[in-house]
Amino acid sequence: MNAPMDILEEFPVRKGKKQKKAFRDAVSDWLSRNGYQCREEAGSLGARNLVIGDPERAKFLITAHYDTCAGMLVPNLITPCNVALFVLYQLVATAVILLPAVLLGIAVGWLTDSFFVGQLVFLILSWVNIALLLCGPANPRNANDNTSGVVTLLEIARTLPENQRDKVCFALFDLEELGVIGSASYRKAHKAQVQKQIVLNLDCVGDGNELLLFPTGKLKKDPQKMALLRTCCGFFGEKRVSLFEKGLAVYPSDQSNFPYGVGICALRKGKLALYLSRIHTARDTVLDQTNVNILRAALTSLVSRSQGE
Repeated sequence: MNAPMDILEEFPVRKGKKQKKAFRDAVSDWLSRNGYQCREEAGSLGARNLVIGDPERAKFLITAHYDTCAGMLVPNLITPCNVALFVLYQLVATAVILLPAVLLGIAVGWLTDSFFVGQLVFLILSWVNIALLLCGPANPRNANDNTSGVVTLLEIARTLPENQRDKVCFALFDLEELGVIGSASYRKAHKAQVQKQIVLNLDCVGDGNELLLFPTGKLKKDPQKMALLRTCCGFFGEKRVSLFEKGLAVYPSDQSNFPYGVGICALRKGKLALYLSRIHTARDTVLDQTNVNILRAALTSLVSRSQGE
């Protein structure tokens, strides 16, 4: 590994233990050559987080999850600014996924003349479907989710001036796809530090012209921290970095585990909402390096503008 973008070719899948270890070893070696100290931290359910820098001194925690999701036939559609549409799509997608189990359960129940047997078949198949969604074969196409976040984090680390590095700790989280387990383990291990740090979580930043920052509710109530976040917003050519300040937003990722978390993603404009799609499917092939460069510049500027505590 000689550059962050190498991950797209060298470590396209990071789901099994051996794949994850090979990835962490390569990243640790590359970061050490760029002047960083790395260490692995064990978490719940076998999670292994890679921590870069000093969590005790950092004002910012910049994060991304590195684990690879299971493949799906139906893309996971996320509409952060339209909660109703987000919920509706999740319900429809769940119904579609469970439909085969329902039909087979009805068929078996009718053939055996037993409601209990049909119900049992439905429950077993439903749990098998859920297990496949969480633990099934890895999606080999994951340029956006979340190779893009990993690449951006490493590019920020590479270019961050040495006199600014004490302000930042970086963390690559494991098991986000199983329910933000790696970040929850990190929060537990560094409880005192994360109570005051701004956590900038990069997740699916590779495909879209609208680069949005979604702060947690507690962060929105802190005028000083919100003012600091605004300093990195603006137009970068045809693309824009924006801070979502008003209204309810749903963006399910690791930042939800932290009081001052910020979810950062790239979105497309639709008629009804800003959205991201293609993830979890074979169509997840877009990693626009322009997005990486924009976020590197914006977040590096954000760190440089902040005052040390």
